[in-house]
Amino acid sequence: MRYPSAWLQGASRGDAIASELRLQIIRGAIEQGAVISENRVAAEFGASRSPVRDALKTLSNEGLIRLERMGAVVLGLSMQDLEELYDVRYLIESFAQQRLAQGDREPLLAELRQLIDKMGLAVKHGDRVEFAQLDFRFHEAMIAEAKHARIQQLWNSIRHVVLAVMLITTDEVFSEGEAKLQSVIGKHGGLLKAIESRDAAVIRAEVRAYFADSNRTLHNSLP
Repeated sequence: MRYPSAWLQGASRGDAIASELRLQIIRGAIEQGAVISENRVAAEFGASRSPVRDALKTLSNEGLIRLERMGAVVLGLSMQDLEELYDVRYLIESFAQQRLAQGDREPLLAELRQLIDKMGLAVKHGDRVEFAQLDFRFHEAMIAEAKHARIQQLWNSIRHVVLAVMLITTDEVFSEGEAKLQSVIGKHGGLLKAIESRDAAVIRAEVRAYFADSNRTLHNSLP
């Protein structure tokens, strides 16, 4: 599975290279302890060394690699790292979504309904990448709507890794068949209904249930 082309549209060459390397590292195609050579990556992507350096710096900031003189050593993500990533996601989303209990959220709700409908179409067409991208956009839309600068900043620091993990876990969801996919869509519908309720306690309970299920999928999807 590759990054959605729409996600990379307008991205710098360095960002595009970082996206592909990130996916390979998290999936385990590039193993922990492997050394990534600037020259080898530049040749593989048909790029100069400058965007490769930018890409490796990004991955280093995300904790996926360690930069050394001989090259970049892959650190990868342990299951503990991934669980902590989901803990941070939970904190961000539970805060953001409870914040949505107040104010007029109809434009957001309309957008979320549309995204859920499109997820159903992605299932119909067997489009795993589109499904993962729509899933990501669903969650990001709610975080953006919370309009909290510090929460947004925290989200921005993990969003690229989150998308990579979503792409991988979506493979697992699709492998489990139609019933599982409809269950995932239903859970997004549950989040939507919770926000429609404007009840912070209902939203809190629904987010907790959503992430409990997501953690189970995470454990089944990654090495």
